[in-house]
Formats: sequence, C-alpha cells, structure tokens
Amino acid sequence: MVGFRQYVAVLLVLSAPFCLGIRSIPSRSIDGGDFLGFDRFTEAPDYRNGRGCPVSANKITSSCDPSLVHVAMTLDSEYLRGSIAAVHSALKHASCPENIFFHFISAEFDSASPRVLTQLVRSTFPSLNFKVYIFREDTVINLISSSIREALENPLNYARNYLGDILDPCVDRVIYIDSDLVLVDDIHKLWDITLTKSKIIGAPEYCHANFTKYFTDNFWSDPLLSRVFGSRKPCYFNTGVMVMDLVRWRKGNYRKRIENWMEIQRRKRIYDLGSLPPFLLVFAGNVEAIDHRWNQHGLGGDNVKGSCRSLHPGPVSLLHWSGKGKPWVRLDNKQPCPLDYLWEPYDLFKHSNRIKDHHQSSVLFPPSSSSLIGFSSFL
Repeated sequence: MVGFRQYVAVLLVLSAPFCLGIRSIPSRSIDGGDFLGFDRFTEAPDYRNGRGCPVSANKITSSCDPSLVHVAMTLDSEYLRGSIAAVHSALKHASCPENIFFHFISAEFDSASPRVLTQLVRSTFPSLNFKVYIFREDTVINLISSSIREALENPLNYARNYLGDILDPCVDRVIYIDSDLVLVDDIHKLWDITLTKSKIIGAPEYCHANFTKYFTDNFWSDPLLSRVFGSRKPCYFNTGVMVMDLVRWRKGNYRKRIENWMEIQRRKRIYDLGSLPPFLLVFAGNVEAIDHRWNQHGLGGDNVKGSCRSLHPGPVSLLHWSGKGKPWVRLDNKQPCPLDYLWEPYDLFKHSNRIKDHHQSSVLFPPSSSSLIGFSSFL
C-alpha cells in the first residue's frame, strides 16, 4: 500500500457543451496529506498489472492511450460510497488494473464540488487514471418527466445518454456501470466482448421478462408509437451495465434518438421508469446479448419497497443492487439483506467518520481550494 505522497495535476477545461472536465492523472509525488482535513475512506491497496499486460508508450497515461480499458460511471455525494466500492472491486479483480481509465460524471450542483470529489478519489486511489466531468444539468432537465421514484428523476441518471459527447473523441469504446454494483471478475473479460453486426451496445438481455409493463397503455394503444418494435423482437435489458461503441453511437446520433423519445414522453405519458425506457425504445431487440453473469441485477429489490432478493441461477461476475435498497444503507441501519455482505468487503468507508447530519456534510465539503490544485478556465 502506498502513502499519501502525491502530486495532483488538475485541469478545468471546456470539453463540450454538455460538460466541463477535471483531469487527474498520477504524477511525481510530494507531501500532500489529507487535502481537506478529513479522511472519509481508507486508502485502497496499490493494485499493479500482472504479466502480459499492454505497456503504455507514455509513463503518464492519457485517456487516448490505446492500451486502456475505459470505464464510465457517475460520481455524486449520495452514491459516493457505492462508487468507491465499485472502483475498488474493479481494480481488485482486474488482471491489468493500471490499464483502466475511469471517466467520472459528476453533477453540476452536487453538495460536494467536483474539485472535492476529485481530491477524494485521488486520496483513496493514488495511482488511479481518471477524469472527472461536470455534467451540465440544463442539458437534460427540461426533458425529464416524473417517475415512480424520485431518485429516478435525478438528471445525473441521464448522463449516460451523453457519453458520446462528454468523453474525449479519441475514446471510441467504453463500459458504462452504475454506482451500486461490484465486480467479482476481471473487467477485461467484459471489455473484450465483440459487438457484432454493427450493434451499438452490449448488455445482458432478459427475454422472459414482461416487456409490455415498461410502457403505458398510451404507448401500446398508439399504432404509430408501438410500431417502433414492429421489425424487432425486443427484450428487456438493464442499462446499469453496458458495453458501448462510441464511434457508432456518435455517427448514428443516438443521443438525439433518445432525446426524441423523451420529448414524446413529455407530451404523452408513455412510460413511468425514468431513464430506462428511452434506451429500450431505441435499442431493445438490437443489443449484443452478453452473458447474464455480467449483471446480476435487482439485488436492491423493487423501486418501492427495496426488499431482499436472491441471486439469479448461474455464475456471477457482477453483483448489482438496482432497485430502492442499497447495501451501504441497509448495513448501516443494521437491517442488511444476506447478499449485502457480498458488497461489504469492497467498502472503504471509515465508519468513525460517518456523516450524521447536514451540518457535518457542509464541513466535509467546504468550498475551499488547495495549493496543490491548479485550475485553468476557458469559459
């Protein structure tokens, strides 16, 4: 395990109309310590590459390095503990952890600023290659309609719609993962999956699920709308784990196709489930089917009660607590489900520093700057 000796290089740039970017890459270390006077997470072990891993041409890896595995996920104060656990699990089980580049999408108006989140990730994973992007909520706020659960209306849930615009143009492929999951297998196996026949995304499909329930009677009774599935055999898939071809995504302007359905939803209520249905409308029936082991989802129960669930039959490479119940909440409340104990080994949170109220939260996330952080704005 390495200490907190490090140097952080952070650059604030205008990456696209949809976001701002804060880049953080490992560099020569100097005495840094705990940047903000708090230490919420234990520093993760320094996971290193095994034999046979691709070697980067540059000592400091940029996001354009062809040897990288790109992983995108959201990063906010509410799900921060889950995000840290997800990163930890990916590094722990990866054959080449130094070749993973994380793209974190943070909310524009989160109580924890992107600067603070960047420092926190760096203090927890000193050797991690990553970049934090600030998602501009006005990009999507006027397209969001009410959902069956308030959490599903968070603009950050829709950031995955804009990955083709947010990430650097040189990133032509990415694995998107939610913040409420852990990997128990090598993420490089997921990265190596081939998207055949010009497919845009790959994900585990669940064709036994009742697909009609994901849309309202307004949708199914409208022949113009429902005919979108006329030439397809749609199956449900969970958008919390996806392999995405960003070259094809950008070329086909799939962001706009998703937005078109969101605009229809605002005029004529055709679904109730937040950011999932637009993806189903655009991609269901044309998804590269990935083994179910890569998304054992639903462990958080349904969207109302969050009750305990059991594993689906078969092998497991990824555990996903989609649904209302989150393992860190249930563990803290001493009301865990049996499978929540499988998440716990990846939790780096220091319970002695648990946030108890809003006042403490404001102390932990002050609007202060650090002499170790340099910002350059091109706004």
